[in-house]
Formats: sequence, structure tokens, C-alpha cells
Amino acid sequence: MRALVTGGAGFIGSHIAEALLDRGHEVWALDDLSTGRVSNFKTYARHPRFRFLEGDVTDTALVTGLVAQCDRVFHLAAAVGVKYVLENPLRSLITNIRGTEVVLQACAEHRRRVILFSSSEVYGKGVSVPFAEDDDRVLGPTHKLRWSYACGKAVDECLAQAYWEQQQLPVTVVRCFNTCGPRQTGAYGMVIPNMIVRALKHEPILVYGDGNQSRCFSAVHDVVRGVLMLADLDTTAGEVFNIGTDQEVTILQLAERIKQMCASRSTIEFVPYENVYGRSFEDMRRRVPDLRKVERFVGYRPEIKLDQLLEVTIRDLCEQMDIPAPTGFATA
Repeated sequence: MRALVTGGAGFIGSHIAEALLDRGHEVWALDDLSTGRVSNFKTYARHPRFRFLEGDVTDTALVTGLVAQCDRVFHLAAAVGVKYVLENPLRSLITNIRGTEVVLQACAEHRRRVILFSSSEVYGKGVSVPFAEDDDRVLGPTHKLRWSYACGKAVDECLAQAYWEQQQLPVTVVRCFNTCGPRQTGAYGMVIPNMIVRALKHEPILVYGDGNQSRCFSAVHDVVRGVLMLADLDTTAGEVFNIGTDQEVTILQLAERIKQMCASRSTIEFVPYENVYGRSFEDMRRRVPDLRKVERFVGYRPEIKLDQLLEVTIRDLCEQMDIPAPTGFATA
């Protein structure tokens, strides 16, 4: 099989590409390198079944031509990270919505199976925890740019559903929950790499708000495994699935654990949200996925625990920083 991975130089996209190569497939990775990095596929850049193409996912002619030559599409190209979205709201919306429209149209024209990556952001400020795929969504006001990403991803999902209903396009939507691991950077506001880098440098570890907000940090290898399981099953077409882990941790607990694992002398400092993101920001207190549907369809359950995820991420960042990794990790 030849697979097209849009956003293939991104954090998750590069892991999808690598997993597909490991399965024996040919992979074409499309990325405009606005947030992706060529270094993300340095371990397989010269693989005979891998091809990188620099280009924009909103380029209709380019995307249609690539889709026509591929058998399956994994659509990940999108603006990512709270910091990036708040600083580039217009570009983010255009990339996320127009890019998805172009990909879905091309896949419909050539009858290609497509996996569309969405986000737990679509649940917004929902209070029915854990979040199930059929739950109602609660979003903040449109003048709070924090919610523009959630709105864009919701439109993506609606487009996918429309193509499935009206043109029987075999599309599966996956909602990722805080996917983390090797190759992720803190450049766009990603919490775990930001905390780890500060801990390794013995700088203050910043906790936004009161630190009691909780998240479920999913290991990228678990997410990729689950996505490929969904992609291989035809009956998942037309469906939406949560993917990730349901192991919940508060941000303060996360900071404390990272400090301990890095043997860091860092202090933990609390920072008001508005000092970082301005007043155009709101946060949600809890974000936990209901994983019963994906387990029912393909038997997926997360396997990698938080400490294991933190250890491999710490080692990866130490390698990037060219410093020795801490010794004596206490993994659970």
C-alpha cells in the first residue's frame, strides 16, 4: 500500500509514517514545514519506500495529484498548539478547514480511504466526564480565540460526516487527547516538553492557573497503534473515535513528577493564564476520554503508563539537548 500522510513532518505524522514503513508500506509525507520539522524523520529519511514533499495542504492541484497516486490517506496537516493558534488565528482556521476540505474532496473524487485527525478540543468546556463521542459540546464565546481551534476541528468533522453520508466516502475521525512523546517540542505551548526542558535546566517549572486542572497525556505510540487498528477495519468508516489514555493527572502533579524524574533543583511557579495567553483565553478543568467505543470496535486499550511516557520523552529531549539523561528512573 502507498499511504499519503499530510502533516507528515509533524510530531504525530512522523510517527504514523514510521509505523507504516515498519509495516512494509510506501509512505509519501506532505508538509509545509510551518510547524513540522524535517528532523522528525531523520531516522528513515533515506528509506527507499519514503518520500517527502514540501507543499501546502490547501493546494488543490497538488493534493488531488498526490491522492490519485496513493491508496490511503492519513490527514494530520493542521495548525497545532494553543500558543500558535492564538498568535495565528486566521492562518490556523484556513489551514484546518480549507485543508480538510481539499483532502476530503480529493479522496471522494478518487475513492480513497481517509483517516481524519481531530482533537479533544471539540468537547470544549463539557462537564460530562469522561467525554463520549456522542456527548453534546459546550464551547466558549467566539471572541475568545481559544475556541477557534475547537470550532475549526468541529467543522472538519462535519465535513467528514457529510462526505460519508452523501458520497459514501470511507472516512474515520479520530479525536486525540493530549498526545505526547519523543519528537514533540514545547515551541507551540506543549506542556510536557516545556516542563521537561525547564526541569533539565533547573529553571522554574511553570504551572498555569492553579494547577488543579487535569488532563490525560497519551503516548504517541499508543495513539498510532490505535489509529492503525481503526484504519484497517472497514466498519469504522463514518464513525468518530476517542483515542488516547484515560489515566488522569493534574498539571501540578505532572510538574512534581517531572521534577522528581529529572532530579531537578527547579522550583514550581504558578502563572496566571492571562500573563501567558492574554485575556483571549479560557481553559477547561478536566479532559478525560471515554474509550469504550474504540475498545468495542477494535479492542484498543492504552498500554503505556504516564511514567513510561515521561521517561522516553525525557531521554529524547536529553539527546536533543546533548546532555546526559538522569539515572535511576522510578517507572511504575
